[in-house]
Amino acid sequence: MPPKKKTVKKNVKKSNTKKKTDEGRNELEEKYKQSELDVTVLKDHLALRGDLTKHAQSLCHDLRSRIRDMEQELRHERLDRKDVCTDLTHQYKTMQTDMTMKVKRIGEEVTLLREQLVHCQEKLSAERKEREQMQQEKDATIAELQNKLDNMEIDYEKILHDTLDSLTSNLAKARLQWEKESMSSHQQYKELLFDFGLNSMDI
Repeated sequence: MPPKKKTVKKNVKKSNTKKKTDEGRNELEEKYKQSELDVTVLKDHLALRGDLTKHAQSLCHDLRSRIRDMEQELRHERLDRKDVCTDLTHQYKTMQTDMTMKVKRIGEEVTLLREQLVHCQEKLSAERKEREQMQQEKDATIAELQNKLDNMEIDYEKILHDTLDSLTSNLAKARLQWEKESMSSHQQYKELLFDFGLNSMDI
C-alpha cells in the first residue's frame, strides 16, 4: 500500500511539472503576443510620428518660407518707413522754415500795425482836442453872438418903442395941427359962404 502512494505522488509531481511547463509556455506565448502587439503599436506609433514629423517639417518649411517673406516685407516696410520718415522730416523742416518766416513777417506786420495804431491814436487824440477846442470856440462865439443878438433885440425894441412913441406924439401933434387948420379952413369957408349968402348947414 505505501508504494502505491509513492506512485501517486510521483504522478502528481509529474502532473504538476507538466502543468508548470504548460503554464510557462502559455505565459511565454502571451508575452510574445503582447510583445508583437506592442511592436505593432510601436510601429503604428512610429509611422504616425513619421507622418507627424513630415507634416511638422513641411509646416516648418512653410513657416521658414513665410518668415523669410515676412522678413523681406519687413525690410521693405522699414525702407518705406525710412523714406516716409525722411520725407516727413523734410516736409516738417520746410514747414518749420516757412512757419518761422511767416511768424517773423507777421511779427513785423504786427509791429508796423502797432506803430500805425499809436500814430493814429495820437492823431485822433490831437484831432479830438482840436475839435473840442473848436467846439468850445464855436460855443463861445455862438454865446457871444446870441448875447449880441439879444442886446440888439433889446436895442431895436427900444428904438422901435421910441420911434413909435415919437411917431404917436408926432401924429398927435399933426392931428392937433390938422384939426386946427381944418377948423380954420372950415371957418373961412363958412365965412365965404356966408359972404355969398349961403348957409353951410344947407350944403
